[in-house]
Amino acid sequence: MRRREFVSLICGAAAWPLAVRAQQPHRVRRIGVLMAFTAGDAEGLYRARTIAQELQDLGWRDNYSARIDYRWPGSDPEQIQALARELVSLRPDVLIADGTAPAIALLQATGMIPIVFVVASDPVGLGIVQSLARPGGNATGVFSLEPSMGGKWLELLKDIVPELRRVAVIFNPDAGPLAPLYLHSVETAGALFSVEATGISVHETSDIERAISSVAQERGSGLIVLPDVFTISHRKQIIALTAQHRLPTIYALRYFATDGGLLSYGPSPLGLFRQVGSYVDRILKGEDPANLPVQGPTKFELVLNLKATKRSASPFPISCSPPPTR
Repeated sequence: MRRREFVSLICGAAAWPLAVRAQQPHRVRRIGVLMAFTAGDAEGLYRARTIAQELQDLGWRDNYSARIDYRWPGSDPEQIQALARELVSLRPDVLIADGTAPAIALLQATGMIPIVFVVASDPVGLGIVQSLARPGGNATGVFSLEPSMGGKWLELLKDIVPELRRVAVIFNPDAGPLAPLYLHSVETAGALFSVEATGISVHETSDIERAISSVAQERGSGLIVLPDVFTISHRKQIIALTAQHRLPTIYALRYFATDGGLLSYGPSPLGLFRQVGSYVDRILKGEDPANLPVQGPTKFELVLNLKATKRSASPFPISCSPPPTR
């Protein structure tokens, strides 16, 4: 064999594995998402689109470099557990938990697959992570609220309803185990603003109607709705009843206000899911969730529904001027 042919043969042999490798199909990473909404819920669909867009912005294109599987259990505890196990059975590369109950369910279903969560508050107290700085297990993510927010909600409600004298805090104790901490914060602020605060637990749709009707019967009353999978799933009923009884109400999540509620103050969902997308990206690139600190929200939104202020023309005035920043 002449030297030129030999060199050509060697070079061709060296290039051949690269050519074969280039023809191999790229690996599609799998991402499972357990939502805190039922299928078809407008806010749930918005969050799903936001998750997909954030991942795409980071280079993870759905059905090309990544496949995203969503599950929609709503507030049903059995469905949350069942769909968490179903997602784990798909053996995804990473899981996303949209809510406290989904995060706990996924952790119960797997101790190996990385989980990135958005939970209401206190992931350490709930046993989701060992510490905020060093989660230590297979989960990390973002907490959206702190119990001290309860005082802020009361303050804002008092700002727009100066004649407020009493406020009720409604929650589902099974879906929101940290509700007593929020209630304590509201009670502490109530002492400063001369507003009496009480907690009302609700377990079924009939409980919601009774609670709101009872609160509305007393002049000078208002309502704070704590965020949990139960109140989220029944938000249309809550919004309709507070409008019917002209009961001034504040919520923690903006979509309660955009769906017709009077007022909301809480973290920007877009900001939260940007943080989640960043962590998913880093985990898919090899980082360990045990070493990724749990983050808090970076952006908050105040939403006042002006149409709702007219519907909530209660026996005492509602101020539509922006609440002061303290």
